[in-house]
Amino acid sequence: MAPDCVGTEVAAQAAALQPGQVLLLENVRFHPQEEQNERTFAQHLAELGDAYVNDAFGAAHRAHASTEGVPRCMGAGASGLLMEREIAYLDETLRCPQLPFTAVLGGAKISGKIELIEHLLDRVDALLIGGGMAYTFFKAMGLEIGDSLLEEDRIDTARQLLTRVEKGGLDLQLPVDCVVADRFAADAQVQVVACDAIPRGWQGMDIGPQTRQRYADQIARGGTIVWNGPLGVCEMVPFAQGTQQVALALAAATREGAVSIIGGGDTAAAVAQAGLAQAMTHISTGGGASLECMSGRVLPGVAVLDDEES
Repeated sequence: MAPDCVGTEVAAQAAALQPGQVLLLENVRFHPQEEQNERTFAQHLAELGDAYVNDAFGAAHRAHASTEGVPRCMGAGASGLLMEREIAYLDETLRCPQLPFTAVLGGAKISGKIELIEHLLDRVDALLIGGGMAYTFFKAMGLEIGDSLLEEDRIDTARQLLTRVEKGGLDLQLPVDCVVADRFAADAQVQVVACDAIPRGWQGMDIGPQTRQRYADQIARGGTIVWNGPLGVCEMVPFAQGTQQVALALAAATREGAVSIIGGGDTAAAVAQAGLAQAMTHISTGGGASLECMSGRVLPGVAVLDDEES
């Protein structure tokens, strides 16, 4: 174990390594030059080795010294097996999906997924929306949402997306019913209501049983299904049923030959909690990296790699 990641002592330890030995460097983030992608710092790191392999997909969306600067200084780099698998599913498979192509998007906010929604809208055969973001769409439609989660500054964005869907004949599906609670708690009073009948003072906590069945039926028809974001407050048992039923539907579709791709830490955790991790085709290890990759962005930590020269 090196005392640092750069410096004369570290360089000496690296030079003294014998075949079969490994030198573990100290955390590069103790140096501000790491996140600054400072050229001299990257060069010092690059001088410690002869080849560069990046297998940290979860950091590939960051143009930092260790992810982008070092391979640029070394002139070449290679992806590890995990990185290779992530790119194969999140980039290549989504560019040429097995049809029909279905996307399931949840989570709390539209704001973190606008780029993903816009990227997928014209590519998928069906886009299923759940989670807290659904209520901003409902508000944009003029519906009463009670005390449900709302992004006031994204109502116009939601309205524009809905207009685009209507004009383009695209298939964006929103919940038809919701599980609502009188407060944000596991022991709250609960009722199931239509999406246009949320009582004032109550808040949406999960997709309702009709929506779960509709989404499960859509998933069953899918050839490729990508899922990012829980469909309810799944950390509370009473509001985890929507997320769990979608996970079960994906597992069943995968057994029938569909390709299922799970992106995002919360979604991966929900699938694991349901005991279905092994039933999916691919579960991404990257949170922000998987979201950006599925949104069509080129990740700097991937773009800099050049396997042919390494």
